[in-house]
Amino acid sequence: MADQSIFKAALTGSIAMGKSTVAAMLRDAGVPVFDADAVVHQLYARNGAAVEAVGRLFPAAVKDNAIDRVALSKQVLNDTGAMKQLEAIVHPLVRREQDAFLAAVKSSGNSIAVFDIPLLFETGRAEDFDAVLVVSAPYEVQRARALARPDMSEEKFDAILARQVPDEEKRAAASHVISTDVAMEDTRAQVLAIVGELQLLAGDR
Repeated sequence: MADQSIFKAALTGSIAMGKSTVAAMLRDAGVPVFDADAVVHQLYARNGAAVEAVGRLFPAAVKDNAIDRVALSKQVLNDTGAMKQLEAIVHPLVRREQDAFLAAVKSSGNSIAVFDIPLLFETGRAEDFDAVLVVSAPYEVQRARALARPDMSEEKFDAILARQVPDEEKRAAASHVISTDVAMEDTRAQVLAIVGELQLLAGDR
Protein backbone atom coordinates (compact mmCIF):
# COMPACT_ATOMS: atom_id res chain seq x y z
CA MET A 1 0.00 0.00 0.00
CA ALA A 2 2.49 2.57 -1.19
CA ASP A 3 0.02 5.05 -2.65
CA GLN A 4 0.69 8.24 -0.70
CA SER A 5 -2.26 10.13 -2.19
CA ILE A 6 -4.63 8.39 0.24
CA PHE A 7 -4.35 8.89 4.00
CA LYS A 8 -4.47 5.36 5.40
CA ALA A 9 -5.63 4.72 8.96
CA ALA A 10 -5.81 1.35 10.67
CA LEU A 11 -8.65 0.50 13.03
CA THR A 12 -7.89 -2.17 15.59
CA GLY A 13 -8.64 -3.39 19.09
CA SER A 14 -8.71 -6.55 21.11
CA ILE A 15 -11.66 -8.92 21.27
CA ALA A 16 -15.00 -7.46 22.43
CA MET A 17 -13.76 -3.87 22.57
CA GLY A 18 -16.47 -2.54 20.23
CA LYS A 19 -14.47 -2.26 17.03
CA SER A 20 -17.34 -3.28 14.75
CA THR A 21 -19.53 -0.57 16.26
CA VAL A 22 -16.82 2.04 15.67
CA ALA A 23 -16.32 0.81 12.09
CA ALA A 24 -20.05 1.31 11.46
CA MET A 25 -19.82 4.85 12.87
CA LEU A 26 -16.94 5.62 10.53
CA ARG A 27 -18.97 4.40 7.56
CA ASP A 28 -21.91 6.53 8.72
CA ALA A 29 -19.52 9.49 8.67
CA GLY A 30 -18.73 8.80 5.00
CA VAL A 31 -15.34 7.16 5.54
CA PRO A 32 -14.57 4.07 3.41
CA VAL A 33 -13.74 1.13 5.70
CA PHE A 34 -12.08 -2.12 4.63
CA ASP A 35 -13.21 -5.03 6.83
CA ALA A 36 -10.48 -7.66 6.94
CA ASP A 37 -12.62 -10.14 8.86
CA ALA A 38 -15.45 -9.87 6.32
CA VAL A 39 -12.94 -10.60 3.57
CA VAL A 40 -11.77 -13.70 5.45
CA HIS A 41 -15.40 -14.84 5.66
CA GLN A 42 -15.60 -14.52 1.87
CA LEU A 43 -12.33 -16.40 1.41
CA TYR A 44 -13.67 -19.23 3.60
CA ALA A 45 -17.13 -19.32 2.04
CA ARG A 46 -18.18 -22.04 -0.40
CA ASN A 47 -15.71 -22.08 -3.32
CA GLY A 48 -13.83 -19.17 -1.70
CA ALA A 49 -10.26 -18.42 -2.75
CA ALA A 50 -8.75 -19.87 0.45
CA VAL A 51 -10.79 -23.07 0.72
CA GLU A 52 -8.56 -25.36 -1.35
CA ALA A 53 -5.25 -24.31 0.23
CA VAL A 54 -6.61 -24.28 3.79
CA GLY A 55 -8.31 -27.61 3.18
CA ARG A 56 -5.02 -29.24 2.21
CA LEU A 57 -3.57 -28.33 5.62
CA PHE A 58 -6.72 -28.77 7.70
CA PRO A 59 -9.03 -31.20 5.86
CA ALA A 60 -11.29 -31.66 8.90
CA ALA A 61 -12.20 -27.96 8.69
CA VAL A 62 -13.76 -28.31 5.22
CA LYS A 63 -17.49 -28.89 5.04
CA ASP A 64 -19.50 -28.59 1.83
CA ASN A 65 -16.53 -27.02 0.01
CA ALA A 66 -16.31 -24.22 2.59
CA ILE A 67 -14.21 -23.68 5.70
CA ASP A 68 -16.02 -24.26 8.97
CA ARG A 69 -14.50 -21.50 11.10
CA VAL A 70 -15.43 -23.19 14.38
CA ALA A 71 -13.72 -26.43 13.36
CA LEU A 72 -10.70 -24.53 12.05
CA SER A 73 -10.44 -22.50 15.25
CA LYS A 74 -10.27 -25.69 17.32
CA GLN A 75 -7.31 -26.88 15.25
CA VAL A 76 -5.22 -23.70 15.30
CA LEU A 77 -6.17 -21.73 18.42
CA ASN A 78 -3.53 -23.23 20.71
CA ASP A 79 -1.08 -24.34 18.02
CA THR A 80 1.32 -21.56 17.05
CA GLY A 81 2.80 -23.51 14.15
CA ALA A 82 -0.61 -24.27 12.66
CA MET A 83 -1.66 -20.64 13.07
CA LYS A 84 1.43 -19.46 11.18
CA GLN A 85 0.69 -21.91 8.37
CA LEU A 86 -2.86 -20.63 8.15
CA GLU A 87 -1.76 -16.99 8.17
CA ALA A 88 0.74 -17.69 5.38
CA ILE A 89 -2.21 -18.68 3.19
CA VAL A 90 -4.77 -16.10 4.24
CA HIS A 91 -2.80 -12.89 4.76
CA PRO A 92 -1.58 -12.53 1.13
CA LEU A 93 -5.15 -13.02 -0.11
CA VAL A 94 -6.45 -10.37 2.29
CA ARG A 95 -3.74 -7.92 1.24
CA ARG A 96 -4.69 -8.42 -2.41
CA GLU A 97 -8.23 -7.37 -1.52
CA GLN A 98 -6.87 -4.40 0.43
CA ASP A 99 -5.02 -3.18 -2.64
CA ALA A 100 -8.21 -3.43 -4.71
CA PHE A 101 -10.12 -1.50 -2.02
CA LEU A 102 -7.47 1.23 -1.97
CA ALA A 103 -7.68 1.60 -5.74
CA ALA A 104 -11.46 1.98 -5.48
CA VAL A 105 -11.11 4.63 -2.76
CA LYS A 106 -8.69 6.59 -4.94
CA SER A 107 -11.08 6.41 -7.89
CA SER A 108 -13.94 7.68 -5.72
CA GLY A 109 -12.06 10.84 -4.82
CA ASN A 110 -11.89 10.14 -1.09
CA SER A 111 -8.71 11.25 0.70
CA ILE A 112 -9.05 8.87 3.68
CA ALA A 113 -9.29 5.09 3.88
CA VAL A 114 -9.67 3.08 7.08
CA PHE A 115 -8.57 -0.54 7.31
CA ASP A 116 -10.30 -2.60 9.99
CA ILE A 117 -7.56 -5.07 10.97
CA PRO A 118 -8.13 -7.01 14.21
CA LEU A 119 -4.55 -8.35 14.46
CA LEU A 120 -2.75 -5.19 13.31
CA PHE A 121 -0.06 -5.22 15.99
CA GLU A 122 0.15 -8.98 16.14
CA THR A 123 1.08 -9.14 12.46
CA GLY A 124 3.53 -6.23 12.67
CA ARG A 125 1.63 -4.00 10.27
CA ALA A 126 1.15 -0.81 12.29
CA GLU A 127 3.99 0.93 10.44
CA ASP A 128 2.13 0.51 7.14
CA PHE A 129 -0.39 3.18 8.14
CA ASP A 130 -0.46 6.95 8.62
CA ALA A 131 -2.58 6.68 11.77
CA VAL A 132 -3.65 3.89 14.13
CA LEU A 133 -7.05 4.01 15.83
CA VAL A 134 -7.36 1.70 18.82
CA VAL A 135 -10.79 0.85 20.22
CA SER A 136 -10.61 0.20 23.94
CA ALA A 137 -12.61 -0.49 27.11
CA PRO A 138 -11.72 -1.64 30.62
CA TYR A 139 -10.96 -5.34 31.03
CA GLU A 140 -14.11 -6.01 33.09
CA VAL A 141 -16.27 -4.56 30.30
CA GLN A 142 -14.38 -6.47 27.62
CA ARG A 143 -14.67 -9.79 29.45
CA ALA A 144 -18.39 -9.37 30.12
CA ARG A 145 -19.04 -8.55 26.45
CA ALA A 146 -16.99 -11.49 25.22
CA LEU A 147 -18.56 -14.04 27.54
CA ALA A 148 -22.03 -12.85 26.51
CA ARG A 149 -21.36 -14.17 23.01
CA PRO A 150 -23.06 -17.53 22.31
CA ASP A 151 -19.89 -19.21 21.00
CA MET A 152 -17.57 -17.99 23.76
CA SER A 153 -16.22 -19.75 26.84
CA GLU A 154 -13.79 -18.55 29.49
CA GLU A 155 -11.16 -20.94 28.11
CA LYS A 156 -11.58 -19.66 24.57
CA PHE A 157 -11.59 -16.03 25.70
CA ASP A 158 -8.35 -16.52 27.65
CA ALA A 159 -6.74 -18.31 24.70
CA ILE A 160 -7.66 -15.47 22.34
CA LEU A 161 -6.34 -12.86 24.77
CA ALA A 162 -3.07 -14.77 25.09
CA ARG A 163 -2.53 -14.39 21.33
CA GLN A 164 -3.29 -10.67 21.28
CA VAL A 165 -1.03 -7.76 22.15
CA PRO A 166 -2.26 -6.40 25.52
CA ASP A 167 -4.71 -3.51 25.33
CA GLU A 168 -2.36 -1.29 27.35
CA GLU A 169 0.37 -1.71 24.73
CA LYS A 170 -2.05 -1.04 21.88
CA ARG A 171 -3.23 2.16 23.54
CA ALA A 172 0.36 3.30 24.02
CA ALA A 173 1.16 2.73 20.34
CA ALA A 174 -2.02 4.33 19.00
CA SER A 175 -2.28 7.73 17.40
CA HIS A 176 -5.92 7.85 18.55
CA VAL A 177 -7.80 5.88 21.22
CA ILE A 178 -11.58 5.46 21.06
CA SER A 179 -13.27 4.53 24.34
CA THR A 180 -16.41 2.40 24.15
CA ASP A 181 -17.25 2.07 27.84
CA VAL A 182 -19.31 5.26 27.58
CA ALA A 183 -22.69 6.16 26.12
CA MET A 184 -23.02 5.36 22.42
CA GLU A 185 -23.32 9.03 21.50
CA ASP A 186 -20.12 9.80 23.41
CA THR A 187 -18.30 7.17 21.38
CA ARG A 188 -19.81 8.61 18.20
CA ALA A 189 -18.59 12.08 19.19
CA GLN A 190 -15.07 10.70 19.60
CA VAL A 191 -15.27 9.10 16.17
CA LEU A 192 -16.47 12.27 14.46
CA ALA A 193 -13.73 14.31 16.12
CA ILE A 194 -11.11 11.86 14.89
CA VAL A 195 -12.54 11.91 11.36
CA GLY A 196 -12.15 15.69 11.40
CA GLU A 197 -8.54 15.36 12.53
CA LEU A 198 -7.75 12.78 9.84
CA GLN A 199 -9.27 14.98 7.16
CA LEU A 200 -7.05 17.84 8.27
CA LEU A 201 -3.99 15.59 8.27
CA ALA A 202 -4.88 14.27 4.81
CA GLY A 203 -5.23 17.83 3.54
CA ASP A 204 -1.81 18.80 4.89
CA ARG A 205 0.03 16.14 2.91
